[in-house]
Amino acid sequence: MTTILVVDDEPDIREVIRFTLETAGFDVIEAGHADEARKQLTIENPDLILLDWMLPGRSGLELAQQLKQSPKTRTLPIIMVSARGEEEDRIKGLDTGADDYISKPFSPREMVARINAVLRRARPDECAEEIEIGGLRIDNVSHRVSAEGTPVEVAPTEYRLLHFLMTHSDRAFSRSQLLDQVWGDQVYVEERTVDVHVRRLRKALEPTGHDRLLQTVRGVGYRLSDKT
Repeated sequence: MTTILVVDDEPDIREVIRFTLETAGFDVIEAGHADEARKQLTIENPDLILLDWMLPGRSGLELAQQLKQSPKTRTLPIIMVSARGEEEDRIKGLDTGADDYISKPFSPREMVARINAVLRRARPDECAEEIEIGGLRIDNVSHRVSAEGTPVEVAPTEYRLLHFLMTHSDRAFSRSQLLDQVWGDQVYVEERTVDVHVRRLRKALEPTGHDRLLQTVRGVGYRLSDKT
């Protein structure tokens, strides 16, 4: 389920937003100020932040700037929310790196539509029902893997690893990055765990020769590619 972190200092507004988002099928976590939001980010991995501009202490604008400057959170989509609807304010919000800007008051349908639009832009491949690379296919609906039409049995962790690499094909990832993206940074596991699961995934793909797609990048980590 897609998780949204709602950062707003007014509990009544958070409750309305929570109801709207949960009705739309999202999971919601909340924070009332910037420091609480940072704390939530150490224990949760939201897919998007709905961030109010006017927060007590550190403003939402400052928090957005800090998150976009951090390697760990700079790709996390942010939608700024504010009663400041002037063009200059919208530009300032977007210039911080925010992915969209919603002016109060806004309709629940507009909020959900904007969230879905930002999520589609942030992860276009992950939303696809099927992805195929070099004859290797992963079905994101049935959670099945096949190679040239032949079913491939993989364990849940190997499936998540394969899905992440296929939705980010041709990009090399370090073991640390894979741990964060596949296992979640709230789970403590050693980096060599990645190697174990890569070996298991390669073994599952070996009978059809598709283990060649899972490439070791010397000095970096791993990538999945049909290019040599």
